[in-house]
Amino acid sequence: MERLSQTSSVSEFILLGLSSWPEDQKPLFILFLIMYLVTITGNLLIILAIRSDPQLQTPMYFFLSFLSFIDICFSTTIVPRVLVNFLSENKTISYAGCLTQMYFTYALGNTDSYLLAAMAYDRYVAICDPFHYVTIMSRRPCVLLVAFSCSLPHLHSLLHILLLNQLTFCDSNVVHHFFCDINPLLKLSCSSIFVNDLTIKTEGLVFWVTPFLCIVFSYVRILVAVLRIPSAAGKRKAFSTCGSHFTVVILFYGSIFYVYLQPLSSYTVQDRVATIVYTVLSSMLNPF
Repeated sequence: MERLSQTSSVSEFILLGLSSWPEDQKPLFILFLIMYLVTITGNLLIILAIRSDPQLQTPMYFFLSFLSFIDICFSTTIVPRVLVNFLSENKTISYAGCLTQMYFTYALGNTDSYLLAAMAYDRYVAICDPFHYVTIMSRRPCVLLVAFSCSLPHLHSLLHILLLNQLTFCDSNVVHHFFCDINPLLKLSCSSIFVNDLTIKTEGLVFWVTPFLCIVFSYVRILVAVLRIPSAAGKRKAFSTCGSHFTVVILFYGSIFYVYLQPLSSYTVQDRVATIVYTVLSSMLNPF
C-alpha cells in the first residue's frame, strides 16, 4: 500500500457502470444476476458431470473441466462487484482493489484464451491424426498444456499491472466502465502512457494473437480433413465436435480484438458493451 500511495494521489476510483440512469440499474442487476447464476450453475454441472462419469475421462473433457472452472473464477472476479454497484450509490473501488481486480481479470481471461487453443489442438489431433491421438494426447502432455495455459497469463498480467502502477493519477478518478479495465484507466493518467501503450501493442498483441493463430491453424487443418471425408454423416459428426467450440472462439476473440486493438482515444460506450461478450457472455455460453 505504501508503494501505491507513492505513485498516485488517487486512493480510489469510481466505476460508472453501463448506465448512469437510475431506472436502468434494477433491470441491469436482474440481467447480470441471471447470467451469473447460469454461468456458475452450468459450469459447475459440467465439472461434476465430467468428474463423476468414467466415460468422460478423455483429453477433451479434461480441458473442458478446467475451462469451466476458469470461467467460474473469471465471472466471479467481475460480476459480483458489478451487481453491488447496480444497487449502491457508492460505486467506489480502492486503488489496490482496482489493480487486484484487473490482475485476475487479465490472468483468468487469458487462461481462457490459451485453454481454447489447447482444445482446438485436441480437436485437430483427434480428427487429423486419430490413430496417434491416444499417444499424442496422453495424460502428461495434457497436464503440461493446462499448466502452461494457467501460468503464462499470470506473468503477462503481472507485467501490465506493474507498468500501470508506475503511472500517476492526479485528476479525475471516474472510470467509464463497469469494472477496472486498462484502457479507461490509461485515459485517466496524468503521466506518460507511452510505455504502457507500446507494451499493449507489442507484447500484448503477440500474447493475444498467438493462441488465436493456433486455433485458426487447427481449424483450417480440420476443415481440410473434414472435406476429404466421403460420407455426409462423417462430415456432420466431425463438424458437430467443433461447432460449439468455434462459436465461443469467435465471440471471445472478436470482442477482444474490437476493444483492445483500436486507438485509446476512440474508446467509447460501445466498447463497454463489447466487453460484456468476453467477460460474461462467453463464460455463460460455455455450458451450452
